[in-house]
Amino acid sequence: MTDSLPAERREHEPVLLQEVLELLRPEKDMRILDATFGRGGHTRALLKRGSSVLACDRDPEAMAAAERLRVEEGEGRLELCRGNFAELCRDESWTGSFDGILMDLGVSSPQLDQAQRGFSFQQDGPLDMRMDPERGITAEDLVNDLGEAELAHLIWSLGEEPKSRRIAASVVRAGVRVASRAPCNWRSWWKRRWGDVKDRKFILRRKHFRP
Repeated sequence: MTDSLPAERREHEPVLLQEVLELLRPEKDMRILDATFGRGGHTRALLKRGSSVLACDRDPEAMAAAERLRVEEGEGRLELCRGNFAELCRDESWTGSFDGILMDLGVSSPQLDQAQRGFSFQQDGPLDMRMDPERGITAEDLVNDLGEAELAHLIWSLGEEPKSRRIAASVVRAGVRVASRAPCNWRSWWKRRWGDVKDRKFILRRKHFRP
């Protein structure tokens, strides 16, 4: 059964797949850029309709799934590019035009399902939150290293949190900065330290965790 497979091997069907197909109208000989491959739900559907796809993602697990799909597809219609889609236009190895461009922005379901990525509000895990876990700074590093004012600004500007100053002050006052860099359990840490400030959750957007 599909549910018995590890999260990184499961097929994922995007929520708005039919709407995307209606807008792009993929067909044979079209070339489409999937700038956020994720687990390949959109790309797989585009390939089934005869289009060629350039799939881009910065997540190494997403790229592993893309490589498996390329082997399955076997007709040379799937090109892969690991990296941030914002950098794609500066990559001289990718030339030519596209008949359609797709960007499904945000954290993917598999990233939320895996506690070790640090995005989940349901499971404990390290305070990581990087889209590419092999590059860049972790959210735990930010909590440890930023001053109170900087932390408040980050929470306000990227999390759109109106009580950012109170939250930042609570973090510093509670002494959650870990000098030893010991692993931190994300969900429990969040609930324990900030529950007195807010009863709703927010997430620091991935924008900050660029390499």
